[in-house]
Amino acid sequence: MARGYDDQPVVVVERSGGGVGAFLAGALVGAVAALLLAPHSGEETRAHLRGRAQRLREAAEDKLDDLQDVVETGYAKTKAHVEASLQSARRSIDDRRGEARDTLDAGKAAVRTARDELERRLADARSQRRSTADAEVDEADAEVDE
Repeated sequence: MARGYDDQPVVVVERSGGGVGAFLAGALVGAVAALLLAPHSGEETRAHLRGRAQRLREAAEDKLDDLQDVVETGYAKTKAHVEASLQSARRSIDDRRGEARDTLDAGKAAVRTARDELERRLADARSQRRSTADAEVDEADAEVDE
């Protein structure tokens, strides 16, 4: 049977300390290499960096202006949409308020009409009762006279 890599022993070596020293040594080697391999003098490099910083600043200002235009346009569109929606809502509320007022007025008119009709019928009934009572009294008087 073939042996796999999993069957082989593994050796782990642990070291302590030396992390900061190694870092400082690497930083020193990097700084020396940068000075030796720099394509330009210090003054040329600073001028180059100033130029790149200026171009970066101008590009950032352009992007900021573009962003400001986008935000202002979006704000104006949103404001117009909200105002139109509010106006529509106000019209709808006014329409419904008018419909409710018309319904209330129609209800009041129906109540007045029903009350007037009821009072008329009640007056007719009283009048009829009085005529009937008067006729009965007249009959009773006629019977008494006979």
